[in-house]
Amino acid sequence: MTHNQRAHLADMVTEVSAGRMSRRTFMGRAAAIGIGSSAAFTLLEACGGASSGSASPSSGPVTLTIWDYSNPPGAGYLQLLAAYPKVKPNVKLQRTAIPFADLKQKIIQGAAARQLPDIVIIDNPDHQAFSSMGILADLTSQISTWGQGNEYLKGPWTSTTWKGKNYGVPNNSNCLALYYNVDMLKKAGVKPPTNWDELHSAAQKLTTKGVYGLSMALVQSEEGTFQFLPFLWEAGADLNTLDSPEATTALQYLVDLTKQGLLSRDALNWTQQDAMTQWTAGKSALCINGPWNLPAARSNAKFNWDVVPLPQGKQAASILGGENWAITATSQHQADAWEFIKWTQEQSVLKSYLLGNGTLPSRTDLGSDPAFIKDPKQAVFVKALTTAKPRAYGPNYPKISNYVQQAFQSAISGQKSASAALQTASQAVKPLLPS
Repeated sequence: MTHNQRAHLADMVTEVSAGRMSRRTFMGRAAAIGIGSSAAFTLLEACGGASSGSASPSSGPVTLTIWDYSNPPGAGYLQLLAAYPKVKPNVKLQRTAIPFADLKQKIIQGAAARQLPDIVIIDNPDHQAFSSMGILADLTSQISTWGQGNEYLKGPWTSTTWKGKNYGVPNNSNCLALYYNVDMLKKAGVKPPTNWDELHSAAQKLTTKGVYGLSMALVQSEEGTFQFLPFLWEAGADLNTLDSPEATTALQYLVDLTKQGLLSRDALNWTQQDAMTQWTAGKSALCINGPWNLPAARSNAKFNWDVVPLPQGKQAASILGGENWAITATSQHQADAWEFIKWTQEQSVLKSYLLGNGTLPSRTDLGSDPAFIKDPKQAVFVKALTTAKPRAYGPNYPKISNYVQQAFQSAISGQKSASAALQTASQAVKPLLPS
């Protein structure tokens, strides 16, 4: 199945799930774009949104398959996977890592071929899209019986729901802040920036031969959108006002940093890990990144460093990130998969996992744990997490994000003006936003 076929198929599944397209029309259109009837039918079966119901966990040997995009996997995650078979000796966990940029299409393709794993760890803004397509199991009954849904921060929990039903549990949460090289700032006589003017001034003074003032990720993937949106929000804009002067101000700010050589044009190809690598190697003085890179900073930065909140524009903002656990609707081991996910949420298990991965709890009963705030660097992220804005823009968010990526990529690369790029994006995005 080609990339275009998968994209068309995803659109059509959404239409069926929303009741705007009949199953007969779906089959006809699938055939028209070259998708076999067998593949189309199996995806429609998956769209029934199978539930794990009241089935009991297996007593015999079970292998639970898991897809995620953790590369490299955190130490906490590896410990988690190693520990569970000791708790449940009859259960074997089989993990497959898939590149972040490929996981969404891999899941859609797997649903069409009925070749999905039992469990997926997905980026939280994608959860509603997969829920609406019927790819994920409805866990509403199990979660109600479990009775711990009210222990989670509103943003992460909401991302796992669709039309009043539960389709997963938050795995972890994160947000963004500004890492800075204390030694470089001290040498340049610069204080950690607190607003956009100070950030621009600091980047100017800190940019020297072989060193950029700032590194960040503006790659054409969700990682780029994740780093761009705080600038949009800080300027006073949002995805429904991409055609506003405020939105143009946000994008133009990044365009100017790049044109002036304070931010490398290579940022258009950098993942967040790439941006952090630049900073730990001493090739940038400042870096916008998340708490998952605290362990990497501690291990790889050969200089004094610290973390502060993102410098604010018209207003302060950070973005809510993180991953969620979900069970696929086609899994033959849904009860066993749910038992595993419940176990991951036990306080001692979850605490060890999160600390080992350098990520933050989505549960409020862990957010005040001294283990997450005793480190002043991590405490910056914990504090920002309580007000970080989620990407709660409905099931069309993956498409919306793609248009946003095209906008900042075309403006920063010089193909379009910031205003023109955002005008184009706005026309495509507005019809996709929830009414």
